[in-house]
Amino acid sequence: MKNIFFIALVIFCVPQHLLAKNAGYKDSLMVEKIWDKAPHNAFPDMIRFENEFYVALREGNNHMPDKSGQIRIIKSKDGKAWESVALLEKEGLDVREARLSITPEGKIMVLTAVGVYEGKYKILYPMVSFSDPGGRNFSPLEKTSMDLIPSLDWIWSLTWHKGTGYGVVYRLKETGWETYLLKTKDGKTYETVSQIKVGGNPNETTLRFDHMDNLYALVRREAGDRMGILAKSEFPYKNWTYEKLSVRLGGPNFLIPDRAHLIIGTRYYREEGASTALLTTDLQGKIKDTLILPSGGDTSYPGMIIYKKRLWVVYYSSHEGKSSIYLTQIPIKNFKLRP
Repeated sequence: MKNIFFIALVIFCVPQHLLAKNAGYKDSLMVEKIWDKAPHNAFPDMIRFENEFYVALREGNNHMPDKSGQIRIIKSKDGKAWESVALLEKEGLDVREARLSITPEGKIMVLTAVGVYEGKYKILYPMVSFSDPGGRNFSPLEKTSMDLIPSLDWIWSLTWHKGTGYGVVYRLKETGWETYLLKTKDGKTYETVSQIKVGGNPNETTLRFDHMDNLYALVRREAGDRMGILAKSEFPYKNWTYEKLSVRLGGPNFLIPDRAHLIIGTRYYREEGASTALLTTDLQGKIKDTLILPSGGDTSYPGMIIYKKRLWVVYYSSHEGKSSIYLTQIPIKNFKLRP
């Protein structure tokens, strides 16, 4: 696997008028392709577990659901040499992108969705798998349950906080998609907490907690103006405030690196095509800085962790012709984390 230095690729992939946005990073950012075994490698997520990096990705024939999708789990001690540790699949169903978390019991939880797609989804529901305590073996996928009447449902990601897992289910309804905050103790059975009412066919949603136990939700929307939403709620997370972002989102992820900022990873829509970008914002989602990663075509879904004072980002892109998985790391000090 070859290393790709940022300064060379950014000139190739990013228009000249955007280069200034990347100027503070060019001497410290390196991107490496870490996985390209399948015809289409996409939708990654990443965590640290037992002193190793773990990445989940979807392997399939193409981007769209065609029953070829399966989840590959890979791991690495240093972020350079990777090995496969699990393959999760369901015969006759397409397994979509997986999100990773660590349960209070100290196991890796893989949250994914499976479905049948024929022009639109005919079947769609969440499933989970758990590792053993050492992260070496993973259980077969099993279906989750919730206290909502079953629909076309997808719990897109899960965040654990003080022994409880929180996730947002989006429900594909003919009258318009809906999003609900759910909570769980075991990752398998979910209880409704509140509805997140943003309109515009909300779907993929990532949750994070700040130091005051406030809950932030970053929501993708696919109707109306399609602009992303940053929602916020205080415990017990029944009532929400909403801030509309100035950008569309795709595969949204974010971290709260301090008490004044967010770092958002997303598909970045531009006239000349989409890229994957990191956005530094205030707590209301106002963008302060934009970093365009070497990317293009079919791209996005960044997995993000902070480790040893660096932001590690795994994402997928087809800018080199084939949809592949890439990893980069950026010193946190390089982000404009200032009042």
